[in-house]
Amino acid sequence: MGPATIDQAAIGQAPVDEAPAPRVPRDGQTTLDYVPVQNAALQNAQIIPMSLRSVHFVMPGGVDDPSRPSGGNAYDRRICLDLPGFGWQVHKRMIDGNWPRPDADARAELARTLADLPDGTVVLLDGLVACGVPEIVAPEAERLCLAVLVHLPLADETGLKAEDAAELDALERATLRAVPAVIATSDWAVRRLVSHHGLAPERVHVAAPGADIAPLASGTDGVSRLLCVAAVTPRKGQHRLVEALATVTDLPWSCVLVGGLEQDPEYVDHIRALVKKFGLEGRLHLAGPQAGAELDASYAAADLMVLTSYAETYGMAVTEALARGIPVLATDVGGLPEAVGRAPDGGVPGILVPPENPAAIAAELRGWFGEADVRRRLKAAARGRRAALGGWARTARSLAGVLGRLRHEPRKAA
Repeated sequence: MGPATIDQAAIGQAPVDEAPAPRVPRDGQTTLDYVPVQNAALQNAQIIPMSLRSVHFVMPGGVDDPSRPSGGNAYDRRICLDLPGFGWQVHKRMIDGNWPRPDADARAELARTLADLPDGTVVLLDGLVACGVPEIVAPEAERLCLAVLVHLPLADETGLKAEDAAELDALERATLRAVPAVIATSDWAVRRLVSHHGLAPERVHVAAPGADIAPLASGTDGVSRLLCVAAVTPRKGQHRLVEALATVTDLPWSCVLVGGLEQDPEYVDHIRALVKKFGLEGRLHLAGPQAGAELDASYAAADLMVLTSYAETYGMAVTEALARGIPVLATDVGGLPEAVGRAPDGGVPGILVPPENPAAIAAELRGWFGEADVRRRLKAAARGRRAALGGWARTARSLAGVLGRLRHEPRKAA
């Protein structure tokens, strides 16, 4: 086979026959007229010219706030970095507000941001900002090239009152039906959005999160250190994990919960009360949000990743663990089975359990601790899955393809 080439049609650019030579400005420093491809798997690909097309990415304020880490925020930040490698200059438009329930000031700022853009501008909107305000987004769909990136359907957030969930669901449906393209983060999420909101399948696209392969986790003793990386909120279901651990105190486990503590202080208090009730203070630690070297160290010390969510469209924490060869115990919901995936030899690098079932979690933990063959099988599958994970260049390329087609297809609604 010949060297890999980038699908120029997908990114809306003509092929490049040869890279332009570097320019040498008056100060003697060499600069390049092109952006080198950033992914090792595409290192032989054609070089993309510096004449990038522009996309305005509308995101919630706080995307860069280290005290509020989330998979959606991490996804948005990474896409801003990687899209230029596929022909798109990103203009970040962060709008503060209590999304998806913005106040009047936030609504006015979003409306003003969109109104100020010239006709035909390509706009990518984070679904948390866009999906609750169809009366602002829908009128602009006739004038702008809009795509909405759905990290999590609004009504899937745990703890909503029935009437609030129904209202958010209807608002989201109106928004997504008004725009020409919808982007979801897993095949499961694409199917869910198409069937639930009655969207045209050809207008809903997948751009699954990537994962950066990291050094293999050394773990602690190969079995006993459990790690949960998730914001401490009802949707992540940490109370079920605590309840399960309370029934296996005879096993030599320790557990660290890494994740934001500010999104739902009442739920955090509930978790702390459960830990105290079951006498787990010395074994279960709420570490708060982590990033960078601190988060890397938590992964490196982990023997098993646990995630007990009630709803996930994908599960980036799962692939972050697998990128280090760490097996996973997770609930069988949404896109989590897709994130767990399989190794190339068919091995499954994780255990899936029903949500709302602490007894099932406890039973699988007993199996993990008590059966060395189970641990060996899961660890081997996790290392195989690690080698097969897709990188963020794949994600950016998928998004670039969607954005490129927006400029050439009729602007009809999804």
